[in-house]
Amino acid sequence: MSPKPKLPVPVEAAIERCAVYSDGAAERGQYTYTSALKEVRERGEGFVWLALREPDERQMLAIANAYDVHELIAEDAVTAHQRPKVERYDDQLFFVVRSVRYREHESVTNAKEIIQTGEVQMILGPDFIITITHSGGTNLAQIRRLVDAEPEQVAMGPTGISWVVADILVDQYLAIAQQLSTDVDELETEVFTPDTRFDIEQIYMLKREILEMRHAIDPLATALRSLIANHKDILSKELRSYYRDVLDHELIAADQIASYDERLSSLIDAGVAMISLQQNNDMRKISALVGMAALPTMIAGIYGMNFENMPELQSPYGYYICLAVMVLSVVLMWWFMKKNRWL
Repeated sequence: MSPKPKLPVPVEAAIERCAVYSDGAAERGQYTYTSALKEVRERGEGFVWLALREPDERQMLAIANAYDVHELIAEDAVTAHQRPKVERYDDQLFFVVRSVRYREHESVTNAKEIIQTGEVQMILGPDFIITITHSGGTNLAQIRRLVDAEPEQVAMGPTGISWVVADILVDQYLAIAQQLSTDVDELETEVFTPDTRFDIEQIYMLKREILEMRHAIDPLATALRSLIANHKDILSKELRSYYRDVLDHELIAADQIASYDERLSSLIDAGVAMISLQQNNDMRKISALVGMAALPTMIAGIYGMNFENMPELQSPYGYYICLAVMVLSVVLMWWFMKKNRWL
């Protein structure tokens, strides 16, 4: 039997919020994604903020038709795992910022996954902004709270909200960089503490998580520079200065994460060297123990050959003398190896 076709999911299922903004604040009232845009265009002022959560192709196509979104933007908006970028299509901007979340854990030495990445896509038009979150994007309630706290920037229009969103995400980079610093310090303490056993796999795990974060945030600097330099007709001078501040914070976070990556690379080299040293010490101790057992074994082997002409075999104290020699040889070898720090 052929599989049943999937029932179409209504566009409203992907909409987290649809609001009309005027004079830097959201207006009261319920709007659909079509009625909100109609209201704004009839007034000739204000703009629409439409927030979507992982829309499918059919849902995104319906919204793109209603808002005259370029088909290439609509195609990218459905596809997750985009690199941070800024693309322009006529009077519309497509702005992608990766989100990063830090998963709390008791200790980095037993954690399995620390960094979770997602993305926030923003489609900016003259009278609307569409935000689309994918897999771990920033919580909408947090964005709304911070947007409402920045009425002056919101009054600048869709580009003002895009700045607030980008600022929130980049501030998260800085906060996560501080938390990762604690994890790296913990691993360094674990590796360099004398007489401790550590799992080098945890160093590789943290390095993999940091590399994932680097891949998520490093390209954003190029995107922000492009946004500031190449789209002055869309961004006001004041807003460009705000974006420069976001760029500065992004560069600080990227430098911190890069330094952690370098520290972990050095830590891996040190860890491998210490593991090799521990293995050499273990082999030396094993060799010493084997050497201590070799002499009594040799003595027992000699007197176990059962030759008839062995005078010591006729002695009534031969057995006890043999045991005493074995014990004494082991004690002397133990003392010698201990003195030379072989044990």
